Amino acid sequence: MARWGTAMMVERKLLVLFGSQTGTAQDVAERIGREGVRRHFVCRVLPLDNYTIADLIQEPLVVFVCSTTGQGEPPDNMKKFWRFIFRRNLPAASLSMMNSAVLGLGDSSYPKFNFIAKKLSKRLMQLGSNKLLPVGLGDDQHDLGPDAVIDPWLEEFWDHALRIYPLPLGVTILGDDIILPSKYSFQFEEDASNGLSVGPSDMNREITAPPSQLHPFPAQMIANERVTDENHFQDVRLISFDVTDSGIEYSAGDIVMIEPRNSPDTVEHFCQLFHLDPRKRFILKPNDSATPLPARLPQPCTVQYLVERYLDINCVPRRSFFELLSYFSPDELEREKLKEFSSAEGQEELYSYCNRPRRTTLEVLFDFSQTTAAVPNDYLLDLIPEIRPRAFSIASSELAHPGQIQILMAVVQYKTKLKKPRCGVCSTWLASQDPQQGDVHVPLWVKKGTLQFPADIEIPVIMVGPGTGVAPFRAAVQELVAKGGKGNYLFFGCRGKSKDFFCQVEWEDLQQKGLLTLFTAFSRDQDHKIYVQHRIRENGAVIWDLIRNRKAHFYMAGNAKMMPAQVTDSLKSVFESEGGLSDTDSEHLLVELERCKRFQMETWS
Repeated sequence: MARWGTAMMVERKLLVLFGSQTGTAQDVAERIGREGVRRHFVCRVLPLDNYTIADLIQEPLVVFVCSTTGQGEPPDNMKKFWRFIFRRNLPAASLSMMNSAVLGLGDSSYPKFNFIAKKLSKRLMQLGSNKLLPVGLGDDQHDLGPDAVIDPWLEEFWDHALRIYPLPLGVTILGDDIILPSKYSFQFEEDASNGLSVGPSDMNREITAPPSQLHPFPAQMIANERVTDENHFQDVRLISFDVTDSGIEYSAGDIVMIEPRNSPDTVEHFCQLFHLDPRKRFILKPNDSATPLPARLPQPCTVQYLVERYLDINCVPRRSFFELLSYFSPDELEREKLKEFSSAEGQEELYSYCNRPRRTTLEVLFDFSQTTAAVPNDYLLDLIPEIRPRAFSIASSELAHPGQIQILMAVVQYKTKLKKPRCGVCSTWLASQDPQQGDVHVPLWVKKGTLQFPADIEIPVIMVGPGTGVAPFRAAVQELVAKGGKGNYLFFGCRGKSKDFFCQVEWEDLQQKGLLTLFTAFSRDQDHKIYVQHRIRENGAVIWDLIRNRKAHFYMAGNAKMMPAQVTDSLKSVFESEGGLSDTDSEHLLVELERCKRFQMETWS
């Protein structure tokens, strides 16, 4: 196996900046960085908010890789950059020295497909940047995923980049047979006697700022209640956390971020596979001065902490995983298969092997056991991404439950063609915790959500929340009722009144007191299916009066697959049937309501 070698040359700089919510944009950005190194560029790959934005005026070549979240929102790790780049006082020619390219990652089933990448590309041109090629629009809905766009876009980008910054005389692009160095080197301590507990401890930390991803608050779980019938196929929990003295403040519509943990059995299997002692401590040393240490890993750290709380060993591996793994394979058949999975031509077969059955990284490592055994420890953080925090709509109000945060969580478990059921890492871990059996502490922090409710309690609020989509509306109703608001209208849908009618007693009590108007849709309690969109049409006169005459705000939350479009269509039909509007005018009204924040949605896939 060939190794990386350096060449003396004039410095050619490439900066790759990414905005990533789930890790896909980061993975693509790191791929661009690796391809840049092969072309002898001096590369830096950073999250947008980790880069000093004022330095952009000095950057000669920059690639921006951006995903779009929710309804056209930037990812969390580029929000500061996003606010800065759209400041009106930025000079029009401030980026005139920069050659730039923008690659977007999105999902064409959403109305604002790749909105962030498109808008950023236009803004960079307004500031004088030279656009090397049209913005790339990766699409999750494509049969081959975003790579169907990324691969040809990158070929075109490198053509442009090498014309502007040609390779030095006598220097050639490093071939695919050469493995690049790892990001870090592991330096293990010989003494493993200090146990498994080495890691960040915020149990007695002094509060100087609100909790964040780097400094989550270890909230004690105080309740873990199943709210679906024991015979119902779906296990949904109402979980309560004590956040007293955390410094956390939140409002209805906000989101709690939870740091998940891999299960003890998967941690054990991983350690056995790599012959790692979970008690061993190590420190990391970057192999490049431009590579920062992982912010969430302590120095020193135990293997147990690394595998349990940092490495995403249960995610479905990406194409880059197979590419790197192929370099270490001593087995010719395994190596050929790994190379096929990492090639553009092998993406359909990779999808069938990995994505469709939701095969995990750990399962793939077992499948390619001979290769796994040959992987050096130094490449673990190159091979396996960081585990991502999970976002939950807060299902409680501080006014109703001071010092608490509650979430309404569906435990993820489903079958594929694989023998073992697929399980959600975070939901399975949380559901397994019993606060009655001892102290359970969960690392968490809060961020602002996309839903914003009116400050004026006289303004009616119409909320559509089927299933666990009702969570932010439970928080909103509790908050509005505590402030004296009575104009609360809730459309709730589930399968059956006796099976999964979340918070039934709470809703019916509020309705009896005249504080809530409740509309329910139990889809399986009769021969024909009834959903929330049907109830909206049936109660069109009420909805039209609230929106037209009483300036109501309309909200929906839930699964992004079909519900948002169906509810939106039902609302437009109400505008037509009750307001006498044409189809075009109904669309215009909806756009206007969205513009003035009277129509909002929060969806997830």
